Amino acid sequence: MTKKEEITPPAKKRRQKRKKNYYFTKVHEQAILDYCATTSRDERTRLYIDLIQPAFNEMVDKIAYTYKFTSLPNIDVLKDDCKIWLTTILDKFDPSKGSKAFSYFSVITKNWFIHKVKKTKQQAKRECHYEDIRKEIDSQYTTTQPKYESQREKYEFWQGFTAEMSSWDKDMLKENEQKVLKAVQILFESSDDIEIFNKKAIYLYLRELTGLNTKQVVNNLNKMRKKYSLYKERWNRGEI
Repeated sequence: MTKKEEITPPAKKRRQKRKKNYYFTKVHEQAILDYCATTSRDERTRLYIDLIQPAFNEMVDKIAYTYKFTSLPNIDVLKDDCKIWLTTILDKFDPSKGSKAFSYFSVITKNWFIHKVKKTKQQAKRECHYEDIRKEIDSQYTTTQPKYESQREKYEFWQGFTAEMSSWDKDMLKENEQKVLKAVQILFESSDDIEIFNKKAIYLYLRELTGLNTKQVVNNLNKMRKKYSLYKERWNRGEI
């Protein structure tokens, strides 16, 4: 091979540009317009089966894939539901509003899937799995039973003490003692309606109910405390 001889490289093959497969063309656009314009059931059936349904099927599948709606549970069932739903609103498309059929139905499809995403998230928050329920039940039976017994004992104690206070009325009480006793009974009966429960507030309530000053209230409360102490001792000994 001489220097003059040259090696000609093989010619590069030009790649042909892939033609985009437009699944929603002017033909499909016109098919939807014709569908909305006619009232003939046979004509609508023909347009839907031959042109509209294949376009809708492709559109729903592509939107579900593009916007990652495929992560939804039972996505295949949801896609079928969406395609069926689109047929029910097909004749609601109004071209006079200026939007193209493809834009109109693609937006509706996206919003439909977005609604399903929100609904799935809300459902997931509300749902309790069996294992969680079992643990909760086990926890209730193992930890709340002593709490219930404690609450029940406390309830019975104060119910008994309320009845005990009612018997004090039969004693020979002075006027101020009766006023303070009745005021205390009113506080017990209205405990659920009282918003502030502290020492100062209780004294203020008692002063307002009895019309006595703080010293008079305190002196008569001290007499009641002695009776309360006796009641508590009898309760602890099991006499009540």
